Amino acid sequence: MRISALNPTHLVACLLVGVTAVLLSFGALVTTYEAAMAVPDWPATYGHNMFLFPLTEWLHGPWDLFLEHGHRLLGALAGIVTLALAAVAWGVKARPVVRWLAVAAVALVVLQGVLGGARVLLDDKTVAKVHACTGPLFFAVAVAIATLSRRSADRESGGMARLPVALLVAAYLQLVAGAQLRHLDATVDPATFRGLVGLHILGAVAVTVLAVMSAVTLGESGSTAARRWSKGIVALVTVQMLLGAGAWVANWGMPSGMLPESWQWSEPLRARSIGNAVVVTGHVVLGMLILAASVVLAIRAGAVGDTSATREGLASGRAFA
Repeated sequence: MRISALNPTHLVACLLVGVTAVLLSFGALVTTYEAAMAVPDWPATYGHNMFLFPLTEWLHGPWDLFLEHGHRLLGALAGIVTLALAAVAWGVKARPVVRWLAVAAVALVVLQGVLGGARVLLDDKTVAKVHACTGPLFFAVAVAIATLSRRSADRESGGMARLPVALLVAAYLQLVAGAQLRHLDATVDPATFRGLVGLHILGAVAVTVLAVMSAVTLGESGSTAARRWSKGIVALVTVQMLLGAGAWVANWGMPSGMLPESWQWSEPLRARSIGNAVVVTGHVVLGMLILAASVVLAIRAGAVGDTSATREGLASGRAFA
């Protein structure tokens, strides 16, 4: 690839997607291992500047400290990359939708940092639930910027985007529902637990149906790229269903009956073993990947204007010429 053909906005956006994916994975592990309060102060880490905390104490300290401090460092890195992305997008005069999504990303990453700090300072699980909902939203925005900032991409007519957009919404709401289950207090009543589980199961059904319907619809008249993405999402959803069942059995065992009333609440999802942690955390991370893939599919199906080469491509070409 010639240097002049590189798109700086796209490159920084892809970097942000990668950093955010690792950040969210660390966040999922923090919740799985209940490590959110491993560091009791914020923005400092045990009185040290976050960036100057002794490396040996971090790398060779307790596992929950490693996760929580690592999560903070990755969050700071995501913030820096997001600011760089906004500067580049506006500097090269990227498409308006890309520039304003970059602004939204800056607002979200600041909000997410504040929520993360409030979670520690207040030791409040309600704040933790909100924090867990805004993280995937920020990830979706980053993926959208990376997709829209490409110099060119196949695109369907707007009418093809309805099912992928519905799938995108359902995938995000499913993550929101999952976050409520992940951050439940051990004193919650069984009726609330059963209601949240039922909502999560209905969400899984909705995501599965929409994924299959999108694959069928785009498989008949969609572009090659759209067909591949839609089929890939169906595969991811299939694995996700298996992981969801595995997470349930690993934490609560087999249901004692077939009806929701037979499900008994015991305690939140937590890491009882390495295998258990892998299954539970993998279920969360894969849900975020489904959300990301749904963003790409919705854009490729024509949900957001034309994704062909624009002034951004010309400007980036001049910048690297």
